[in-house]
Amino acid sequence: MTLSKPYKSIRNIAQLKAAGYTPKSIKKELRDNLIIKLKNKQKIFEGIWGYEDTVVPDVETAILSQHNFILLGLRGQAKTRIARLMVGLLDEYIPIVEGSELCDDPLKPISRYATDLIAKYGEDTPISWLHRDQRYTEKLATPDVSVADLIGDADPIKAASLKLPYSDERVIHYGLVPRSHRQLFVINELPDLQPRIQVALFNILQEGDIQIRGFKMRLPLDIQFIFTANPEDYTNRGSIVTPLKDRIESQILTHYPKAIEISKKITLQEAKIDSTQIQSVVIPEILKDIIEQVAFEARQSEYVDAKSGVSARLTISALENLYSYAERRLLITGDLHTTARMADLWGIIPAITGKIELVYEGEQEGSGTIAQNLLSKAIKTLFIKYFPDPEKYKKKKTKNTEQESKSVSPYDTVKEWFGKGNSLDIFMTSNNKTYETELKKVQGLYDLVNKYHSTANYADKLFMMEFLLHGIAEYSLISKNRLETGVHFKDLLSSIFNPSSLHFDDDEDLDMKS
Repeated sequence: MTLSKPYKSIRNIAQLKAAGYTPKSIKKELRDNLIIKLKNKQKIFEGIWGYEDTVVPDVETAILSQHNFILLGLRGQAKTRIARLMVGLLDEYIPIVEGSELCDDPLKPISRYATDLIAKYGEDTPISWLHRDQRYTEKLATPDVSVADLIGDADPIKAASLKLPYSDERVIHYGLVPRSHRQLFVINELPDLQPRIQVALFNILQEGDIQIRGFKMRLPLDIQFIFTANPEDYTNRGSIVTPLKDRIESQILTHYPKAIEISKKITLQEAKIDSTQIQSVVIPEILKDIIEQVAFEARQSEYVDAKSGVSARLTISALENLYSYAERRLLITGDLHTTARMADLWGIIPAITGKIELVYEGEQEGSGTIAQNLLSKAIKTLFIKYFPDPEKYKKKKTKNTEQESKSVSPYDTVKEWFGKGNSLDIFMTSNNKTYETELKKVQGLYDLVNKYHSTANYADKLFMMEFLLHGIAEYSLISKNRLETGVHFKDLLSSIFNPSSLHFDDDEDLDMKS
């Protein structure tokens, strides 16, 4: 039971009994507190987005069923975070026998130390209080984890110092699992545990006891086990042995965000942005959307290994890089404030290349090329949400005649300006004034942005002008070429005579290029 606030004044077993305390298993404790929170409409897993109708109900069901469970999903799907947040479902404090390394319940002791102490002092046995934040143990499964690490082993140093024979259970040094009695115990990447180590968990999960060397003992451990695993692990690195899998009562599948808005919430919540960056750099919503769309494109790309997944860490790192890339320009130009630019997206490429696993064909193309390709696809996908679809205005032949359609493209004026031999360079380190001057050179560009986004402020309109250029380049109305120090736009026709400047915007083009 949960005691009211004077709990810290309770210092021995007699006072604990007088307060009405009764032992409760951790699974029952989690269940009771979850029921209270659900009835009070309280949010259980704060900061977890996109799982409200899928993963969270499954976790809550497992808790109500008093199950150990495994969270199964690709990298970056908040599996460990969900496990850590379960601490909030524990009682704020629980009593333990003072000095007990196994967190013994004063009224239900299991260790030799606690039983001996209670036998000596009776109801005057001293107790202490353990906060819920101290009731969480996490272990990353690695191939070098041993049975001694998890369960325990005989300690010769302890035997020598206490002058005890090896047959005495007091010489045992307990591992992480027994020390997690009455706690949450999380094993991340379970398949990475060697099969013989997984076997050591059988009795703990089924009967709640442990076996150490030749000691004849039974410890009825009370632990809430939570496991995590990546589906790839079942085939590439290891597997969960069938009897262990059978003993884990619930298997819960996680997933990536299904919408950009949810993905953006996660990125903004997790990204570590310095306060000075927030004050000096404005990131347009379109750029935030493009970053998220890059992750969505990567998860669908034939060049990216779908079994490895594309972690949410990609978008988090990308947003941090975008702020820093724009901030770097401020430090160089001496401007006090800036709005991030489309050209600043080149700064997120290192965040992409380090977060995607490529299949053989992708390795052949190179991670940098694939990253630029994903950026191009993201821009192309989002462009038609803000401007008319250029595909609708491309010249087409009717079914019955060779006559071309007469629809007039809103992009003709901009396209014709480049067709006259004009070109435009947007340099990464250009100050705000130079950036504005260069964009205004393009005839009809400002008018086109103003037509579709008349209510936007001036800084956003300047950004939209650059966005429009990148967008129509993805639809092959003009040419875009990346320079070492910026981006070069020019007429598409002139690029035919300079193949190195051609911009590849889809997977088919990548194959042609190679």
